[in-house]
Amino acid sequence: MEVNAQMVQELRAKTGAGIMDCKKALAEGAGDLEKAVEWLRKKGLSSAAKKQSRIAAEGAVSSYIHMGGKIGVLIEVNTETDFVARNEEFQQFVKDVAMHIAAVNPQYVRRDEVPADVVAKEMEIGRAQALEQKKPENVVEKIATGKVEKFYKEVCLMEQPFVKDSEKSVEQVLTELVAKIGEKIVVRRFTRYQLGEGLQKRSEDFAAEVAKATQAN
Repeated sequence: MEVNAQMVQELRAKTGAGIMDCKKALAEGAGDLEKAVEWLRKKGLSSAAKKQSRIAAEGAVSSYIHMGGKIGVLIEVNTETDFVARNEEFQQFVKDVAMHIAAVNPQYVRRDEVPADVVAKEMEIGRAQALEQKKPENVVEKIATGKVEKFYKEVCLMEQPFVKDSEKSVEQVLTELVAKIGEKIVVRRFTRYQLGEGLQKRSEDFAAEVAKATQAN
């Protein structure tokens, strides 16, 4: 059975789980809502999502400097207690996400941070491309929406394939950690610096270097 957006929204409303997790749960349950809920609970993802309503004011500010000092990242990740902030797995997650940011260069943490005018521009480009390809009017909007979804996955940290496990998004890795640790965890903000960014200089693919180094860890 094909999983549609309405089914995903219904499951999200019922469990609070992320979009990708809901899609996978519905696929695993052949579109059956109750089976999908059961799948999420078995994975601990439903209970993890419920923790996201809690307040997370502790955590850590960490940094990652790529060898050679060409790229640097500052990141703040919050959790509920200082105890968890000192947890080895939490600290490793923060470090790994900082390395991911250095390698992949996301522009935003999550999609609700993307300015409306940027989203509108992507929709406009999607429509123009669909019309240029002589697509029927009734599918132009669907194609444009699909382009925006792809754009989110390219620029939003939480939706990007995790650099150390491309089978999972960063959000999925975080959700699994929440389910394991039992506290809310939030990637709040980050800043990425690239040596000489904005200045005219010899072109080098620093991000590719970081990605290669990250895979080696």
